[in-house]
Amino acid sequence: MTAVVTVRDALAQAQARGLDRADAQRLLLHLLAPPQANRAWLITHDDHPLSPSVQALWQDALTRRLDDVPVAYLTGTKPFHGLTLRVTDQVLDPRPDTEVLVDWAWSLLVDLPGARVLDLGTGSGAVVLALAAQAQAHFAATDAPTFEAVDASPSALQVAQANGQALQLAVTWRLSHWFREVQGQFDLLVSNPPYIAEGDPHLPALRHEPRQALVSGAEGLDDLRELIEQAPGHLKANGWLLLEHGHDQASAVQALMRARGFAQVQSRPDLAGIERCTGGQWPTVE
Repeated sequence: MTAVVTVRDALAQAQARGLDRADAQRLLLHLLAPPQANRAWLITHDDHPLSPSVQALWQDALTRRLDDVPVAYLTGTKPFHGLTLRVTDQVLDPRPDTEVLVDWAWSLLVDLPGARVLDLGTGSGAVVLALAAQAQAHFAATDAPTFEAVDASPSALQVAQANGQALQLAVTWRLSHWFREVQGQFDLLVSNPPYIAEGDPHLPALRHEPRQALVSGAEGLDDLRELIEQAPGHLKANGWLLLEHGHDQASAVQALMRARGFAQVQSRPDLAGIERCTGGQWPTVE
């Protein structure tokens, strides 16, 4: 006879195997709980039994998470800036630190009615959809910014489009490697591009995420350099370029932006106080 396994037992199993408790709770909630349940549900249902089928799913999820598969890939969703996004292994797992990029972009957009915004390398659509959601709540229809997003991966773009449809947010999606298929000029360009160096020791732990969205040359600067070089041709006078980058790349990105002619070049810290985003304003029409 198969032993009964409860929520309490499952969490103890996870702890014994070294899994982060918050990750274990998210996985169990995904397998067991009503859609709107939170961790309090697990506490009040700690004697809830797992059916044999759920036990099998739990063991598979536990094994895969211990192999560094992101929780978002196992549950299929990820909360980001107040939104719930569909996430697959065709896109990066959205990180909380990227919300810094969204907050900075919104602080500029809030005073720019009718602005034109482009998200480059959109992935799941996290950044542009977070901005579109705030704009929808803030602006009258006649003053609303317009949002566009590009990605070089057709499968990533499908994920982003599905998220936009599910959230009922208006974004124009386009298949493009950076600016290749982009037309016109914008008030605001935002991007969370690949920025990890080819030999970075953290890459093995990220092996389940799409490599093309992570790695960018020997220094991790190839895509950042390309975006900075090409951006002025797609910015209106006084338009802004905001970029997420690695924990030790702020000074390099600032130097690249200044050398290209950007003004007001500055960086913003992430939740740990590390300079994670750098931006600058294009002062004149090129």
